[in-house]
Amino acid sequence: MFKFFLDKNWALWAYLGSIIILTSIWLQVQIDVKINYWFGEFYDLIQKALGTPDAVTIEEYFSSLLIFAQFAAMWIVLSLFSAFFTSHFLFRWRASMVNYYHSVFDKARQIEGASQRVQEDTIKFSRIMETLGTSFFEAILVLFEFFPILMTISIGLPILWFGDWQYGLVTGAFMWSVGGTFFMILLAWILRLVGIEYDLQKKEAAYRKILVIAEDDGSVRPKTLNELFEGVRVIHFKSYLNYFYFNIGRLAYLQANVLSAYILIAPAIVAGVMTLGVMQQLVRAFGRVEASMQYLFNSWPTLIELASVYKRLREFEKNLEELDEEARV
Repeated sequence: MFKFFLDKNWALWAYLGSIIILTSIWLQVQIDVKINYWFGEFYDLIQKALGTPDAVTIEEYFSSLLIFAQFAAMWIVLSLFSAFFTSHFLFRWRASMVNYYHSVFDKARQIEGASQRVQEDTIKFSRIMETLGTSFFEAILVLFEFFPILMTISIGLPILWFGDWQYGLVTGAFMWSVGGTFFMILLAWILRLVGIEYDLQKKEAAYRKILVIAEDDGSVRPKTLNELFEGVRVIHFKSYLNYFYFNIGRLAYLQANVLSAYILIAPAIVAGVMTLGVMQQLVRAFGRVEASMQYLFNSWPTLIELASVYKRLREFEKNLEELDEEARV
């Protein structure tokens, strides 16, 4: 799976491509930081305008909106470029995997589900890596950029349960985010979601294989097909039930998540010790820090699918290695 970074034929795409993608994401995060500062200034402008009639001119108001439009335009251009380039990058990654599998397919075809591994799982792997890889790097950058902002803004503000302690807000964000993530990991482990996804794909592969055989072999009777499909039905229904339980906890946490920042800064809001602009800037920075620390939580369904795909491809490559050893004996 990772020969892409070891094969010199793909070195330019693997390493220069990675640098281009990471630089593009870094620039997007920098623009996001600028937008966060803009939110503070804009809401202070609104508070001033609403508090005193004609204190703000229409030119000042639209000038502030124009600044946001410029930031948004730059972010859109970078986002479009990053998505386009990343798609090409990951197709090359997939191509490196496929080239290897093609070169050994005379042996690989002896392994059950080989065609599914080469065609379906390679494209799933590349698409999931596109989603998780870029979002992981973005989460790290966001954490490093917004964490100091959140600490600076929250200094001197009374925070629920932490009082005037300068690290109270970031500590609250950490406890809430990490606690929620561990809760989801524990719940997914109890419900065995990775194993269920793996079993589901195995059942589907066996059912698809017998369907393909049945196209050319009239001796394959409907009873055989029905027995295999029954296995597919059972594992799907089990997955629906387990994901139902998982989503109860996940959705409840996400709804509570909407209010977490407002709950923690409630004493500061009630005391009136900050402006509307500062509050908006703080809530947005809190949300960005919180989201970056909730990377595992927010990506959990995709991570489960990636773990299942990785497990199948690793098993496939291990079988290939065993066939190589048998051929050499």
